[in-house]
Amino acid sequence: MSSKDLRINEAIRVREVRLIDGNGEQRGIVPTIEAIRLAKEAGMDLVEVAPQANPPVCKILDYGKYKFELEKKSRESKKKQKLIKIKEIRMQPKIEEHDLQFKSKHIQDFLAEGNKVKITVRFRGRELAHTDRGLLVLNKVLELLGDSYVLEKEPSMEGRFMSMVIAPKGKK
Repeated sequence: MSSKDLRINEAIRVREVRLIDGNGEQRGIVPTIEAIRLAKEAGMDLVEVAPQANPPVCKILDYGKYKFELEKKSRESKKKQKLIKIKEIRMQPKIEEHDLQFKSKHIQDFLAEGNKVKITVRFRGRELAHTDRGLLVLNKVLELLGDSYVLEKEPSMEGRFMSMVIAPKGKK
């Protein structure tokens, strides 16, 4: 729940609310006007924390501090997230052995960084009649990588391209 859709004090337009006071204790169902008065007496705000409930649940708390705590939690959760990028390596069906090994080394580096890799074989002109060669190239790449990956998407044709997606093996 974001702080934008929280209603406070006079913005709460229902007749009665389920009130939780500043100490976190249930006060029961109270008329909204009474709840706002209690919040003002405590020098705090009445904040609607569960608007979908019947009646809505409101809490007496310091709104500025509450908003700050919510933002702090969202920042913490963003820190823990790991962005996974998809790197793409392009090849042709008539790739030389050395070039294949060179590109396989790059793929291993990308996997070591924790990125997913999309390996694409591009067919031009008459090469399109020999898609089996593209499949051989992709299988050769997988062979060179050993078992340091998880195959996420099997090799498949998409127009003039044959591609597959591999991801790094999870750390156990």
